[in-house]
Amino acid sequence: MSRVITYGTFDLLHDGHIRLLERARNAGNYLIVGVTSERYDERRGKLSVHDSLAERIENVRKTGLADKIIVEEYEGQKVDDIQRYSIDLFAIGSDWTGHFDYLNQLCKVQYLERTAGVSSTESRAVKSGIVRIGIVGTGRIANRFVQEAKFVSSVSVEHVFSRRYETASKFRQTHSLGLATKTYDDLLDQIDAVYIATPHESHYDYARRALAAGRHVLCEKPLTLSCEETSQLYSMADISGLVLLEGIKTAFSPGFLRLCSLAQSGTIGEIMAVDATFTRLTGPGLRETSGDSGSGSLTELGSYPLLAIARLLGTEPTQVICDSIVASDSTVDALTRVSLKYERAVATATVALGAKSEGDLRIAGTKGYIYVPSPWWKTSRIEIRGEDASKNVVYVEPFQGDGLRYELSEFSSMIQSKSTHSYKLNRKTSEFIQSIISMSPTIR
Repeated sequence: MSRVITYGTFDLLHDGHIRLLERARNAGNYLIVGVTSERYDERRGKLSVHDSLAERIENVRKTGLADKIIVEEYEGQKVDDIQRYSIDLFAIGSDWTGHFDYLNQLCKVQYLERTAGVSSTESRAVKSGIVRIGIVGTGRIANRFVQEAKFVSSVSVEHVFSRRYETASKFRQTHSLGLATKTYDDLLDQIDAVYIATPHESHYDYARRALAAGRHVLCEKPLTLSCEETSQLYSMADISGLVLLEGIKTAFSPGFLRLCSLAQSGTIGEIMAVDATFTRLTGPGLRETSGDSGSGSLTELGSYPLLAIARLLGTEPTQVICDSIVASDSTVDALTRVSLKYERAVATATVALGAKSEGDLRIAGTKGYIYVPSPWWKTSRIEIRGEDASKNVVYVEPFQGDGLRYELSEFSSMIQSKSTHSYKLNRKTSEFIQSIISMSPTIR
């Protein structure tokens, strides 16, 4: 007898799940299905799981495909289960190709090809409230986005569009998506929402066209390169009752939200200063340092420290000074420091692609200070410090994966609840960020 095991959340059970179970069942004589527990899903960063564990187990049972159903409760359980149940074959969807190769020492590992697009048919979307997403762009972050979307149960990445159809077609094949569309309008006809991951200067036009077509928009930062364009997009979304969200992942992460709550609760007294730094050394030939409009340190990295300043001190500084050092061999700002003055506080945002400094965040208060070590934009460790070091407190919060799952979960939640505004990143904050980013020497 050949014994097969597979695992999954199996949330909102659909045709894609069933076909995968059928393939696993046909690969042997006896199929064991591991269904993830709520606690394990939470620990591994799986967000927006709709059905309870009991419901998910019952739905798998009703398929009649599983000879035995078990609950996956901890990291490393697959190793134990394979040995406990004398498994011959571990089967999993092809979107995990390579991830479980380490199990080959225990049994055969087979990655099962998924049927492109079958997991998100129109009937499924209607019945389950799944948000069908089309990706615009095929670069580095678009690839990470598809992987992160696996951890958000309420969305399904469907199709892709790129200005180069050949690139989109390859992206579709790599990620087993439904379609690589030849035009942007074709993409908009097929989905509920778009994720825009193209060069900065193209964000405005893609977002505007999507909103005009009645589609929700999640757009990578910076949303646009001017406050005026950002305001226009938000007005369009408001009029149509659509969700427009800027994809600054830090804004939606548990650690950063905890940080803001601690800082604004009076823990360190009145906030007097915020200093945030984000620097990265990059090589030649990248979009960020190309010299094209929208490249450079401020446009690429500025959204993060400006987000922290806006959340902690507000969006109405009395003075803003932007100092940039342009690289000697290009027009790109190698380093930019933005100094802001408020009625009762000051702040600095330092970003660089051609220099390196400690990427930390410091918040000075009248009763103490908060220190977030590098990389603070992936907020996981928060230190409350004061004069008496024995009373210092450390808080630790999760930052799962690449963090894109947090913004995607918020985006999906807003669509499903018909809420067009998020306190985590609102219109005023986006407009504030874009107003300062527009000071970049590369914007023209």
